[in-house]
Amino acid sequence: MSDITPTINRRRLLRGAIVIGAAVATALVVAGVAQAYSWPRTLRQGMSGGDVSELQIRVAGWASDGPAQVRVAVDGSFGPATAAAVRRFQGAYGLAADGVVGPNTQGKLNALESSDGSTAHFDWSEFTDRISGNFNGGKLGPDAVRENVRRCMYKLEALRVKLGNRPITVNSGFRSIQHNQDVGGASDSMHLYGTAADLGVGGVANRTVYQKAETCGFSGLETFNTDHQHVDSRADLGRAWWWQDGTI
Repeated sequence: MSDITPTINRRRLLRGAIVIGAAVATALVVAGVAQAYSWPRTLRQGMSGGDVSELQIRVAGWASDGPAQVRVAVDGSFGPATAAAVRRFQGAYGLAADGVVGPNTQGKLNALESSDGSTAHFDWSEFTDRISGNFNGGKLGPDAVRENVRRCMYKLEALRVKLGNRPITVNSGFRSIQHNQDVGGASDSMHLYGTAADLGVGGVANRTVYQKAETCGFSGLETFNTDHQHVDSRADLGRAWWWQDGTI
């Protein structure tokens, strides 16, 4: 994905999205106008391809009905776990929960994207390094960090719905190595890869945020006895699951 300036005001752009290959994001632009993701076909279990990978990114936050250390792998293969996540997504948004990703489901998925590649309720600027204001200086290149942040956004969209559509504040997203050192972060913090976020939700106890996050495919959860709730997707980087104080 091209390194678009993260502070761009998405409300000044037309709706659009990001076209995903197997693991590489590329902005689709026609005559300078961002285009919504164009689903090339109806998707169902047994299919494979880049469009399945994009689907998996967008429904990853619907990994389970209850606390479970399971995740939707972004592997381009539409298997049972992806189908189950699709059904949960469809049910949450008032669609027929048949696991088939046709025009109605695709339209709802596209309604969650913004023209700059972020999502409906989250901006790039919420996740950039608090010192530099960009995605540079971490343990991955800025394009890879940006894609990890995008994937995190879609999980947070699901978490937001599960919390009754309450706004989620991102207190800390990506951190450069220098900023992470300044705040005393772990040397291999998931914030350095763009796959973590520290959250606050007004009027909702962190314990509740934690419990709902247990259904969203997050493989890293810090105990809820803090002034924020940490979530991350460390399993996507090959790390072991870490739920510090889970309910299962």
